[in-house]
Amino acid sequence: MSTTEHDVVVIVGPTAGGKTALSVALAKALPGGGECVNADSMQVYRGMDIGTAKPNAEERKGVPHHLMDIVDPDTPFTLDDWLAQATDVIADIRSRGKWPILVGGTNLYVQAFYWGLIDAPGPDPALRATLDALLPEDLRARLEAADPQAAQRIHPNDRRRTIRALEVAASGASISSMQGQWTQPHRSDARLVGLQWPTEVINARINARVKQMAQAGLEAEVRRLAPTLGPQAAEALGYKQLLPVLAGQCSLDDALEQVKIGSRRLAKQQRTWLRRFGVINPALWIEPAQKDPEMLVQKAFTWILGESASNKKA
Repeated sequence: MSTTEHDVVVIVGPTAGGKTALSVALAKALPGGGECVNADSMQVYRGMDIGTAKPNAEERKGVPHHLMDIVDPDTPFTLDDWLAQATDVIADIRSRGKWPILVGGTNLYVQAFYWGLIDAPGPDPALRATLDALLPEDLRARLEAADPQAAQRIHPNDRRRTIRALEVAASGASISSMQGQWTQPHRSDARLVGLQWPTEVINARINARVKQMAQAGLEAEVRRLAPTLGPQAAEALGYKQLLPVLAGQCSLDDALEQVKIGSRRLAKQQRTWLRRFGVINPALWIEPAQKDPEMLVQKAFTWILGESASNKKA
């Protein structure tokens, strides 16, 4: 007897927006069951649990989670790495008659899932080292001169993306023109559920989450991991801000306030991504603040099943 290959459920939304809870509830509710596929660039790292809001065993409620805890914090992990592994994992989940549920806060991963990868030049370690040695203002000035469109999108404090954009520019191209090649997403086997929160509500949820992280031992986690954090992992929100605490450069309270500020800034960037994802069809956009959790799950559940049935008839 053939196995039904279910559509991929993709859950997007701002940080602290309840994506994990919804993904687990759907995995348990959908007929045949679902399995979650991590789309968070920092939850791939072992040991980075509290600061990345990685769901613990209780929060996962027995639902399999893939692509979490797969590399050590000193190991580089690229978008290409994630997409290749996610493609294999999703195919395996579908082959077993389960629902793949893609969930996480790295919207670049979601974009790659829907649109594929751009044909950009590979990394240049020597150039990256040269650029990384520049002062922030010099790095920013170079980006504004080389790729003004990228400079409008990339926050001045985002060194990693700034350096990548300059790396592409050094090849004679621009990352903006390459990204402009994306038109309509090419996936017809995916169903997107987007969570849209009012700014003031999500900011309050972010503040509450950072407080919970502090109580759960975020400082101790950063202290334990600090010697093993590679350049990529050390940039993670919650870790980057607390590393100066270990060096005696600022207080824990000040660092936690910077985590809140960084998280609110991330949520704002994610809202921009969500507007970009507005071209994705089919999609269900929900304002969770207007629904209790059970109604939210039921709405998403009913829509997914309806869209999946329609797709199979077509």
